Amino acid sequence: MDMPNPSAIHPSAIVDRGATMGYGTHVWHFAHVCGGARIGNLCSLGQNVFVGNDVVIGNNVKIQNNVSVYDAVILENDVFCGPSMVFTNVYNPRAAVVRKSEYRKTLIRRGATLGANSTIICGVTVGQYAFVAAGAVVNRDVPDYALMAGVPARQIGWMSRYGERLTLPLQGNGEAFCPHTGERYVLNDGVCTLDQAPEDIDK
Repeated sequence: MDMPNPSAIHPSAIVDRGATMGYGTHVWHFAHVCGGARIGNLCSLGQNVFVGNDVVIGNNVKIQNNVSVYDAVILENDVFCGPSMVFTNVYNPRAAVVRKSEYRKTLIRRGATLGANSTIICGVTVGQYAFVAAGAVVNRDVPDYALMAGVPARQIGWMSRYGERLTLPLQGNGEAFCPHTGERYVLNDGVCTLDQAPEDIDK
């Protein structure tokens, strides 16, 4: 295990040999990190979190209580996983059928939020700064900045990097400004982009 800040691991947590973690990452009560996991700097793994072997987690990722991050999941920088949200890695599981060779990759892009009790079906990509509402079930790719809700999840709007609702139509063209930061967002043929060079949001 490569852990520059060992005091960040709670005594009740298990971090298997071989796991790598960056500086300032905290692993809280009863969590389990498998030996192949790669975790970046300044992350927080809440109570009862499980992280599998074939998992990559970027910097400043917040994983709240009771979340299992299974093999074949990638979380980019600044991702938020709400309490008890769910990842899967097999599309059609059966107890009597071994399908470890059929894991489907799941990618959660930078800054995305996965709300409490939401479910991400394996094989999808959730776009950067997308926002998945609590309890939603995502079974298809999610565009950048999209606000998703429902079962199955459907897009109901757009969100800024700061997590504020944008006054943009779902399709077509338009522009809107984040109510908090003033950043300008442009919708072009149903694709939302930030109309400036990306910068880190002040914490």
